[in-house]
This record gives sequence, C-alpha cells and structure tokens, in this order.
Amino acid sequence: MDIRIGYLLPTREAVMEGRPEAAPLLRLAERAEALGYDSVWVGDSLLARPRHEPVTLLAGVAARTKRVGLGTAVLLPMLRNPVLLAHQVATLDRMSEGRVILGVGIATDVPNVRADFRAAGVPFEKRVGMLMEGLRLCRALWSGKPVDWAGRWHVERGVLGPTPHRPGGPPFWGGGSAPAALERAARHFEGWFPTGPDAAGYGGHLRQVRAIAREAGRGPDEPEAAVYLTLHIDENAARAGERIDAFLSGYYGERPDVLKKRLTCFAGPAAAAAQWLGGYVREGARHLVLRFAGDHERHIETIARLRGTL
Repeated sequence: MDIRIGYLLPTREAVMEGRPEAAPLLRLAERAEALGYDSVWVGDSLLARPRHEPVTLLAGVAARTKRVGLGTAVLLPMLRNPVLLAHQVATLDRMSEGRVILGVGIATDVPNVRADFRAAGVPFEKRVGMLMEGLRLCRALWSGKPVDWAGRWHVERGVLGPTPHRPGGPPFWGGGSAPAALERAARHFEGWFPTGPDAAGYGGHLRQVRAIAREAGRGPDEPEAAVYLTLHIDENAARAGERIDAFLSGYYGERPDVLKKRLTCFAGPAAAAAQWLGGYVREGARHLVLRFAGDHERHIETIARLRGTL
C-alpha cells in the first residue's frame, strides 16, 4: 500500500516566536526530504495569522530539494488575482519540475479572517464563487492558448507563459468536511484534503466523496484521499496534551476545546500516534499531511521511524 507522508513547515510559529528567518525553514524542508517524506507544505494567511507568503517560500524549497511535492495547506486563492496567481504557480511548477500541489479552501468564518478579506478588498460572502471561477481561469491560462474571459475578471486573448511543467497545471486539493466541500472535491478537484474529523468520520466522508465522484463519471480512486492532522508526540501523555492546547490557543487565539471540534489532533506516545495515524490509513487516506506542535526536528525523525508501522 502506497502511503505518502507530508510535513507542514512551521511558518506561522516562526513569525509568532520572533524567528522570521527563512533559512531554518528551508533546512527543515531539506531534512524532511532526506528522511523520506513525500511532500512539504506551507500554510496561508495575510494579517490574521502572519506567516511567510506560501508561493514565494515554496520557490525557495523548490530550489533546495529535488523530489518532494510542494503543497499549500491550504491556499486562499480568493485573496489573489487569478491571472497573477496562475503566473506565479506556473513559474513555481517549472522551477520544481512538476512537484506543485495546490491545496485550496474557502477560509473559516471567524472575525480576523473576515478582516483579511476586507484588507484584500474581497467580499467574504462571495468567496466560494470567486474560488471556483478563479481556479477555472487559472486552468484556462495554463493551457497556453489565447484566453477570453468575461466574468469577475476580464481577459482578452491573453496567453500565459510559461505554462506549468505538468500539462494542465498542478492538481487542486479541496479542503473541508461540510457537505458543500465534499461535493466540490468530488466533482471538481483532484484531491480531498480535510482537517478532520476522527478516522471513522473521515472514512464515512470519504465514501460519500467517492460515491458523488462516481455519479459524476470519475474513476474509483478519484479524488485522491488526503488528510491534514496535528500532533505532539511525547511519552508523557499529559504533557503532550498541555503542549497541544498551548499550541492551538497561541496559533489561533481561540480556546483549544473549541478548536478541537474542527481540527483533529493527537497528543501522546509514539506507539499510540502510529495507531492513530494508521486508523486514517485503514479508512482510505493515502496522503497524511502532518503539522507538529513544536519540536520539529524530533517529530520529523520520530514519524520517519514510525512510517513502516502505519
């Protein structure tokens, strides 16, 4: 069984802790590749959760690695002009020789995220329509053929160059577990990429996604089954739980018990972590993207050792 493991770079934490230098992040990406990880990921936000801009940082990762996939977990395309985004991503895909994966989402409805949309001049209530139209425009531009577009954006005989290394452009992986998110992933995206729920709930949702995809005429293994999970591994389970709670409250500025209702987390010993991750694999997940609550060097090495037990 081909299980892929991804690693989320701690861009948000680096800025929060007053360590905005990019070099340590690039070294972590190199270390993950050396340990056999399949992908390296970067989150996205503007002012709500300050961090490095993802497409720019992934260009640095592309230059320092040879094999790992380069993903966004998740990008908010609505905050960007899609013509510019198509150009940036096509260039990144050329630099990496086809390693880009665009995880995309519509953003959580909380006050500071709404403020990001206002700051970018984007109506929050229109974000789903803007997401879908913007991605369609990217795909059209990635064809390399002249594009005429008369919608939210206007393009007249526009030709993008370079086109992505991968014909048709990078795959889109849609986040979210709400019914509308499952429908979008099943019908329109190459991957489904939620932040939860627990393994049993994930399996139930995946079966829904695959059933909708079959109705839409897609193949039995479409879309790709991925999941984004947060962990802190410590043989002292109580200490691990305290670390997860502190991480979540510091990262999001919300109560951890509230956050855990929408973000699936693990805190505990390594053997239990392997069992927990294996639960998602048994339910059909094929790409596990892991965010660690601190101690990144130790965590990426621990997961590399556990990988064969999943």
